[in-house]
Amino acid sequence: MSGAFWGGTDRVGNVRKWLVVLYTALMLGANPGLADVAALRDGDMKKLMLLGAPIAVPEAVLLDADDAEHALGDYKGKWVVLNFWATWCAPCRQEMPSLDRLQAAMPEIAVVPVATGRNAVEGIKRFFDEAGVTNLPIRRDPQSELARAMHVMGLPVTVIINPEGQEVARLIGDAEWDSDSAKAVLGALVAGQ
Repeated sequence: MSGAFWGGTDRVGNVRKWLVVLYTALMLGANPGLADVAALRDGDMKKLMLLGAPIAVPEAVLLDADDAEHALGDYKGKWVVLNFWATWCAPCRQEMPSLDRLQAAMPEIAVVPVATGRNAVEGIKRFFDEAGVTNLPIRRDPQSELARAMHVMGLPVTVIINPEGQEVARLIGDAEWDSDSAKAVLGALVAGQ
């Protein structure tokens, strides 16, 4: 065989690209529900990676502003938008108000921001006050145990969890979570349970 695909010095890179395209097509073809959700992605939501098969989310205990413990498992039975962030992370701070607006617009889901690593409670409260965040709980993962267990390598990262407690999608980077596309994607996921 000849041509641009098989010729050239970057044959391995081209083969990898085609395998990714093929895998994605097969995954979406095997799961028409995901194909429908994928078609709704626009703008920032194009970064949302839909998983072909759900992945179990590890059990974790998060702390609130008063150091009371809250199990991640408490959200089972509900769709969860789990957002890993930090007070020092500029993109995290930029997207937080959109997560707050998403929670107000879609109360049937749980939007759970998790301050990962060293984040002073006073700093979180001050930021929430300055940004006008009123609909979201303060949850902390001070030792980054959940972040490590879920392979969060940078911030922000947002994970969509189904009612069975399984990860079904992940977005790396910031996004406008109250955009029409984000609400359509989440609405489709909830409706397709």
